Amino acid sequence: MRKRLAWYVHCMRKLTARRLLNFFQLWLSFHLSKALRRPLVWGAPAAIAVEPTTACNLRCPECPSGLRRFSRPTGKLSFELYRRMIDEVAPKALYLTLYFQGEPYLHPQFFELVNYAHRKGLFTITSTNGHFLDAERARHTVESGLDRLIVSIDGVTQQSYAAYRKEGQLQKVLEGIREIVAWKKKLRSLTPEVVLQFLVVRPNEHEIPAIRQLAKELGADRLVLKTAQIYDFEDGSPLIPTIERYSRYRQLPNGKYAIKNSLKNQCWRMWNGFVMTWDGRLVPCCFDKDAQHQMGQFPQQSIAAIWQSPPYRQFRQQLLHARKNIDICRNCSEGLKVWS
Repeated sequence: MRKRLAWYVHCMRKLTARRLLNFFQLWLSFHLSKALRRPLVWGAPAAIAVEPTTACNLRCPECPSGLRRFSRPTGKLSFELYRRMIDEVAPKALYLTLYFQGEPYLHPQFFELVNYAHRKGLFTITSTNGHFLDAERARHTVESGLDRLIVSIDGVTQQSYAAYRKEGQLQKVLEGIREIVAWKKKLRSLTPEVVLQFLVVRPNEHEIPAIRQLAKELGADRLVLKTAQIYDFEDGSPLIPTIERYSRYRQLPNGKYAIKNSLKNQCWRMWNGFVMTWDGRLVPCCFDKDAQHQMGQFPQQSIAAIWQSPPYRQFRQQLLHARKNIDICRNCSEGLKVWS
């Protein structure tokens, strides 16, 4: 209880008056937009996601990085491009996710990226497959100021883990988690919050009780059971869980599958923040993995200009009237429960 309270105090310290006012403006304009069915955006982006690199060491079957099937250019983020973006958004933004596609720890300046945002007062998050958390990197992770570390651990046996995390080594991931927990203790650090993320698929769904126990043994701060996105779900997939509550999809009477999401004509993400690819393309959200809906290009345009640009307004307008007609929205999980 005391540890959790200390964590909340840590988070609250990042909430400046300017950031809180900006968030309230976004929240108010979002709800007015829903009522009027007209996109009004009062405020600057609060939630930022940046892609350090498209490179990845694994070959997960439902991931463009793993499949090596990007239609857009691949590469890694330049620190100068990143610095300029952070300098613009930091005064009003609340948090930064250093992850989109690829494995963040493969970026050669990953810790500098984290620390720069940390020094600007942003709540920093990253998500990793956990294969690069040796003792040295674990220490640098803790020292960088990272606030939350999400580690994907999709199985408690090598067989079930590798069913989705192709070419992955479960033992290496477990060792990495232990290193992070150990360095937090050595450095007496509250951060990063260690969140284990268990992507529930059919090969591992029977291990849910075991992963709960393993999370406790490893000393993780939290466990999240996440539903899996399947690209071609209509005809079913061997990855769709049989436990209905952990699936994004439901089977129809004709044997086909449909997403459970009712896809209401609204989406908080379009008012809350954006995703930036490694080369500065701004896209509406993390479901646009190939940057098909590019809203603008940074730094040729400022973040503020892109945020209020005609493409962004048109996208929000379409979303408020016919969200189901937007391709990246048809497999969206917003509003579906993530089980902790």
